[in-house]
Parts: sequence; structure tokens; C-alpha cells
Amino acid sequence: MTVVALDDTDSRDRGMCTTYAAHLLAERLRERGASVERLLLVRLNPAVEYKTRGNAALAVHTDVDPAVGMETAREVVGDAAETADPRTNPGVVVIPGAPETPIPDAVAEFSRRAMREDLDAGEAESLAAAHGYETTAWKNGRGVVGALAAVGAWAAFEDWTVERIDYREPERWGTERDVDDASVFAAADAAYPDAWDTVDRVERETVCVPHTPGPILYGIRGDDPEAVDSVAEGIESETVHASEQFVTNQGTDAHVQPADLADVIDGRAYRVDVTVAGDPETRRGGHVFVPVRDAESARSGGDTGADEGDATMECAAFEPTKRFRDRVRALRPGDRLTVCGEAASGTVKLEKFAVRELVESERVTPTCPDCGRRMESAGADQGYRCRDCGTTTAGKVERGLSRDLELGWYEVPPCARRHVAKPLVRGEWDAPIHPER
Repeated sequence: MTVVALDDTDSRDRGMCTTYAAHLLAERLRERGASVERLLLVRLNPAVEYKTRGNAALAVHTDVDPAVGMETAREVVGDAAETADPRTNPGVVVIPGAPETPIPDAVAEFSRRAMREDLDAGEAESLAAAHGYETTAWKNGRGVVGALAAVGAWAAFEDWTVERIDYREPERWGTERDVDDASVFAAADAAYPDAWDTVDRVERETVCVPHTPGPILYGIRGDDPEAVDSVAEGIESETVHASEQFVTNQGTDAHVQPADLADVIDGRAYRVDVTVAGDPETRRGGHVFVPVRDAESARSGGDTGADEGDATMECAAFEPTKRFRDRVRALRPGDRLTVCGEAASGTVKLEKFAVRELVESERVTPTCPDCGRRMESAGADQGYRCRDCGTTTAGKVERGLSRDLELGWYEVPPCARRHVAKPLVRGEWDAPIHPER
């Protein structure tokens, strides 16, 4: 078995899609008599600055001779890649013998790091050469990073999902897509939860239909290959030019790594236990921010003051996350959470969070038991008194809180979900889930 991997053929402005380049590669290999076992769609670190929308690298697992695989890949990339875009720098890696021949640990580790770091093309070229892999690069060769990561991904990860992508006729690229929304919602309802993130039912958005000028008509994601096929076949649309089903790490949280708040750095995604340190604030543009601190520094009795040296940071739910912002607005100082998201500019951009413990009461200024009016401070450390009735009390009193949150996991809606982020309907979780549809 041979692995032919490629990356960075598309453009933010000019369109194209590396999944389509992989489809063309697979088609040409089939035309030359090769068998294609699978196409692997690997989403890499979504925080990388120079990525296009999804930061996808592709690998074709085939029985073709490696020399033919490289020749065919060069043809496809040479014809299809948007190399006129200064940000597009394709790369190809070809290796023989995989996946039956074990992928070296160093290459698998490179794939794991590519999910969570920003790696260098020089390192990728050196690692490929050390293991006898053949590479081809265009321009600065940054695509070799993703291609090598796609080579090692099958050994690096165990959690895989599927995506069925239907492509448009080339002459229609860049025009408005003709897809019947009602048929998408009906097909999505019938296949849920085996196929997920097809639509956003609250926002009434067909999430599977992109808005970019590229070749994709729609992409259906899920855990069951038959379910995603059934959704695609139930959609009424313009003529489908071609279809391909990919095995992918989408929907797996492969980018998220556990960490303490003090160790969080920009450009990576984390899972961190925190305590809410202040009230949520809605800022210009509708973005919601909430300050948090390290969970281990929480004081007894619900005191949310931070000790000197405590790690602190803000978490944010930006306007595109829509109703998820109401979940963040409902937080209170002292709530214990586990937050997941990418760190950028000292802020964690929330993808999901789990409520571990809710503050159920708050200390408030007492009211007079006689007249029901709010008492006033009697002076420093002298408690409170009612000016009219003369009644006194030693200090603030506890009052129960009515909370709009429950324990468990909350997530951004499908319309705001990153490709690699894991929907709550997938897998097992360590707390109850409140999934968005």
C-alpha cells in the first residue's frame, strides 16, 4: 500500500479545495487501474494564521506504485492548485508500504503536533528525508507540513468520522448554489444523530452548504457512512458533478489538549479547569467575555477574589456563536467550569464548556424584618441597620439564586462549530450533555 498525501492547494480568495484535489488524484489513480482503499481528510491546527477556512490536509491510501503516485500527484497539483495566490504553497509526500508497514513514531508524533502547534516546512522536509519519503514542494513548500501530517495521521489518531462531499460542475463554481433547504432539513432530521452538523435548526441554516466560491456543493458529516450517504441522496439540488467519501478526524476534538491555566499560550486549543472570577460582560459587537482564574485557587465559601499570582484569563463567546452567548451570560462568579477552546490574544475562544459546580446563593444587603426596606451600612465592621425602624443585623445575609444553567456540557451551535470540534452527540462525556441541533 502507498500513501500519497497533499496539502495547501486552495485559496481564500480564488476558491478551489484540497479535498477536490484529492478527489481528482483518486480518480486519476483509478483510471490508471489502481485501487483506492480510502481518502483521509485530516484537519490540522485551526489556530494557524496562514490556514484557509478548514486547514485540511489529504492522504490517499492506494495500491499504486509510489513513482506513479508521485507523478499523478504532481499532475493534479500542477493543474488544480491556486499557486497564483501568494498564500498558496502546495506540498506532496509519498511513502510506500503504509499503512500496513508501521508509521514511525516520529512521524505519528509530527501529526499529533500538527494538530496543536505551528510547524516548520524545514522540519517536515528533514523528517521525510530521514525516513526515505519522497516530497515535492511548490514555492515555499509549506504544504509539505500538512502532507506529512496526513501521512502520519492514520497511526496518530484512533477516533475517526466520515464526510460525504458532493461537488459542483466546474462551470458553476463561483455562482450561487442551488440547494433546496427544505430537503436538507428533512434529510438531516431523518439521519440525526448518526449524521450531525448538517443544519442548525434554531438559526434555520443549512450548515452543510458552504458560501465560498470553491467546488463543494455540500458536505455531510457523521459517524455512519450509510447515514451520510442517505442525507446526500435526499437533498434536492443542482446537478452533482462528482462525489467522494472521506475518513476524517472532524468532530473529534483532536486539537484540544489538557492544561493548567498558567500554561495556556496563544495559537493552541486547550481543555482547562477554571473558576469564574467576575461577571460576564457583553461588549461592542455582541461578543460576551467572562474572566476566569485557575480552579485550584478557589477559596472556600464562594469567595471569588484571586490571590496574588493566580493565573487569570478571559473566555469569550463571540457573536457568531449566537445563542451560546446566553449560556456564558448566565455564569456567576464562583462557578466551577471546564472550558475548551483556542487561545488567542490572551483569550480563550470558547467552543464548549462544562459546568462542574454552580453557585447557588449570594450574600446580599439584608432587608428590615419590620418594614421590608433595604438596610444601610452602620459603619465599618458595624453591620447594617434600618434607618426608620432601628433594627440591626451583623452583616450580609445569604439569598438563594435561581440559575438558568444546569450541571453538564454546553456547546456552540452547529452554525458556529469548527470542523474538528467534537459535537456533544458524539462519544461519551464525563457529565450530562446539553447538545445543540
